Amino acid sequence: MLTKTYQLETLTCPSCTMKIESAVKKIKGVQDVQVLFNASKVKVAFDESANDGSEIRKTIEGLGFDVLGEK
Repeated sequence: MLTKTYQLETLTCPSCTMKIESAVKKIKGVQDVQVLFNASKVKVAFDESANDGSEIRKTIEGLGFDVLGEK
């Protein structure tokens, strides 16, 4: 299992966290999602054999949030 942290543009509302969390949880291979509202970060644990992380980034950006970086 691999864990990546995605740094986002500043989150402006708490409901955004639920929106991101719900969408990312639906991605194949994702085991756990934590959206850190105050830090504007999304931590995702996923099975790297099912997902390389690019789909996670695309999903977050597809919701209208800019991903500034990942590690």
